[in-house]
Amino acid sequence: MAGTFERWTVLPHGKLTAVEDNLLTVVGELPMPAGDFPRRMTVVRLRDRRLVVFSAIALDEPEMRALEDWGKPSYLIVPNERHRKDAKIWKDRYPGLIVVVPAGSRDRAAEVVPVDATEVDFDDPTVRFVTVPGTDQHEAALVVRTTSGTTLIVNELIWNVADRPGVGGWLFRVAGFTGAAPKVPTFVAMKSIRTSPRCRRS
Repeated sequence: MAGTFERWTVLPHGKLTAVEDNLLTVVGELPMPAGDFPRRMTVVRLRDRRLVVFSAIALDEPEMRALEDWGKPSYLIVPNERHRKDAKIWKDRYPGLIVVVPAGSRDRAAEVVPVDATEVDFDDPTVRFVTVPGTDQHEAALVVRTTSGTTLIVNELIWNVADRPGVGGWLFRVAGFTGAAPKVPTFVAMKSIRTSPRCRRS
């Protein structure tokens, strides 16, 4: 796949930020022809300190050490066939990672990284892997129970990206990818959601 990293490649990113006791997230920047665009990795810590990495991003060494101090990277969730850019280099760095991909995206993901499963039980009642209904088994999500409630971790079905500057930002805004509130952009709905009623009910 063009653009898939073969070696550990760190693009600009922020710092790991705690969302809950068992949730970390970090936002990076992905260079695109129309301008840099944000991307996000979320990490869930299971009760035994195993880590579930959702939509992996290569981080610099201080942040990777902080992540390893927090727990043991054990699962790599490739949430769909488009978000596999860093999958191979994460598997190379942590050969013991169990790679999980929704069934509809398995073949494309397997072009760049060995896939171990399309479903998984983390042996932790607070964390659940879900293949999103209505997406023809192409989108994965995590449902995480925390001390303050329940967190739904999705990939690109729901966008919550602030407006970006410049001509590129204007293009993203016109295309419906950015704005003041979370949304499902029309392009994403057309490309990723095969059965809208099933997706809405889920």
